[in-house]
Amino acid sequence: MRSVTYSMNVSLDGYIVGPDGDFDWSAPDDEVFRFWIDETRKLDVHLLGRRLYETMLYWETAAQDPTLDAPTREWIEIWNPLPKVVFSTTLSTVQGNARLASGSVAEEIERLRAEPGEGGIAIGGATLAAEAAASGLIDEYQAVVYPVLVGGGIPFFPRAERRVDLELVETRTFSSKFAYLRYRVTR
Repeated sequence: MRSVTYSMNVSLDGYIVGPDGDFDWSAPDDEVFRFWIDETRKLDVHLLGRRLYETMLYWETAAQDPTLDAPTREWIEIWNPLPKVVFSTTLSTVQGNARLASGSVAEEIERLRAEPGEGGIAIGGATLAAEAAASGLIDEYQAVVYPVLVGGGIPFFPRAERRVDLELVETRTFSSKFAYLRYRVTR
């Protein structure tokens, strides 16, 4: 059965977006960007909430910029063809290799897990991840922790979530002093 992984960049105080809605502090350096490229290669599908989907729309047309460096072009070549499922009650259409979810996050994950495939199922966006976590559907949590305290905003972990026991399966410190943490849910 394919696993579901929730992964995002996160401030040391636990936020993916600051209190002003800004996340410019989470721009990856070259080493972290390479890491995310490699992680994305392992995926078969990415589930996104509306806000993250709208943020990632930039990549649909970014390849037209002739000044992009090779790693950014590589990212676009991986990200754009990756199938995406967008969860939104306000959008009526989506672009690129994306489709609007036809069911709940639980129904979509169940359907995707039943499909053949070697790659993982990624979930992005705190609200969507919170819904999946509340149903016990997340198998792994991955965070690249940034050395910044933003003081509030959108938390990486939902505040009303039940207790979830985790097993640390991987850590990594990047030369830029970012830390990667990968935890598996113990069941």
